[in-house]
Amino acid sequence: MGVFTFVCRNSGDEWTGKSISGDLEASARSTFELQRKLVQTAYSADSSGGIQSSFSLVTPTSGVFQVIIGGASGGAFIGGGGGASVAAPAGGAAPAAEAEKKEEKKEEEKEESDDDMGFSLFD
Repeated sequence: MGVFTFVCRNSGDEWTGKSISGDLEASARSTFELQRKLVQTAYSADSSGGIQSSFSLVTPTSGVFQVIIGGASGGAFIGGGGGASVAAPAGGAAPAAEAEKKEEKKEEEKEESDDDMGFSLFD
């Protein structure tokens, strides 16, 4: 699995992306084109599996782009903050997920009731 993080900057009418670790880089006229080129660049360095990517603007002229190659299968990405957990253990994951779904349904049913508001949309 390869994780590639790029710092992206806009100068004039061109976006550039440079890898934090390593010497991978690309440039393009738009962020969309830059993302495509950076994915191709990262994939040429590590082609071990599926590709996931994420782009976030930090300021109007800078951003961070991350490419993950060969992560979890099945299209699921579980992560956050600094470290990312890519796969859940098989033992107790299913019952916990079912309990969470039941709690969500209960909360949704409570939120749908607008009897306590004292007015109706059609009054």
